[in-house]
Parts: sequence; structure tokens; C-alpha cells
Amino acid sequence: QVQLVESGGGSVQAGGSLRLSCGASGYPESRAFMAWFRQAPGKEREGVASIDKSEAPLYADSVRGRFVISRDAAKNSLYLQMNSLAPEDTAIYYCAAARFVWYENRLLERGYDYWGQGTQVTVSS
Repeated sequence: QVQLVESGGGSVQAGGSLRLSCGASGYPESRAFMAWFRQAPGKEREGVASIDKSEAPLYADSVRGRFVISRDAAKNSLYLQMNSLAPEDTAIYYCAAARFVWYENRLLERGYDYWGQGTQVTVSS
């Protein structure tokens, strides 16, 4: 069983930065692939960034060049550094994990088995 707990959300002005963290527990093999998703009010959950067991990142077009995903295996943690934030980045951000995810599913919900409860990010203009 894998448990994921997000932290680091908050309110920030446009152009600012935030760093999200996701603490993970459970078998490391079960969370070899991890990702960040977000869900804005009235919208479907969307993939933001993912990282595989080789630490190769994959980003959604909307955040590429602004967000950086990383992980620290020793601390059992996943991070999302968010820079140049804009109001459209306002959403609940979720951490997700799986043992294996096919490349085409790495930014899709169906690729992941474990989910955190989410952390709110609000960007004001």
C-alpha cells in the first residue's frame, strides 16, 4: 500500500513561485512512476508533470519551461517547483504514483494507482 501526502500549497500573486512536496510511504517499487495532476474548479483533472524511475521528466505544454518536477528517493519525496505562476494555474494539485506507467499514459489519470488528497494553489492577478 502506498500513501501520498501533499504539502506546500498556498496563495501567491501572479509571477510568483511555489514549491509543492509529496511525502510517500509504502514499497518504493510501487511508486517508481510519479506525477503531479491538478484540477481547477469546473474542469477535469489534468496531468501537469510526471517522472519515471530513471528520473526522466515529462511536462504538459501548459507548464513546460515554468514547472520542474523532481524526486528525492532518500527522503521518499516528490517535488514540483512552480515558477512564473499565472491565475490559470489555480487548482488543487494532486500527487500520484504507480509501479509502471506506459509512456502514453504518463499524464493521464488512468496511468496511476495511488493518489494523495491534494493541496490548494491559488494565484491572484
